[in-house]
Amino acid sequence: MTTTPALAARLAAFVRDMDAAIEASPCESGAMLACEALLRELIAHDDWLPEDCARPHPTYYQQYLLYRDPADRYSVVSFVWGPGQRTPIHDHGTWGVIGMLRGAEFSRAYAKVDGRLVAAPTEERLEPGQTALVSPTAGDIHLVRNAFDDQVSISIHVYGTDIGKQTRHVFDPGTGAAKPFVSGYANA
Repeated sequence: MTTTPALAARLAAFVRDMDAAIEASPCESGAMLACEALLRELIAHDDWLPEDCARPHPTYYQQYLLYRDPADRYSVVSFVWGPGQRTPIHDHGTWGVIGMLRGAEFSRAYAKVDGRLVAAPTEERLEPGQTALVSPTAGDIHLVRNAFDDQVSISIHVYGTDIGKQTRHVFDPGTGAAKPFVSGYANA
């Protein structure tokens, strides 16, 4: 990963402040609230993300590791959405805070009802500077897609573990059947 002065300064400050926040409030709700405020500060500037962690793939969205806490308390990831790209319906198995850096994305929440998936009636649109939360306790299943068919969008995600090695699930939209997966990272 190419390191620029802005990357080094902004991401280092975010990591330092996240470490302090998690030390002060290691519970999920405290960590998420602190992370959301810190992530808003980070995504308020678009001069720090290295170019090699902002590259789209022509077919698949990319997940680039920016930082992994040595104790696996959290990880920071850039998601790069090529035009029209989307995720399958999936979960995370941990808390997460998503912040929009460039472009926009849509997220549609799903709930399990009697073993079947039920989609929320509307999608949530995330614009630059905005954040969204996911958590097994507050809603953890969704489908995310680039809001644009003609441009790249980038969001920054912070998860309450090393998301690249976390066992998660993709869900069949018809049956709700879950299939485990581990995402890894495009740059690791």
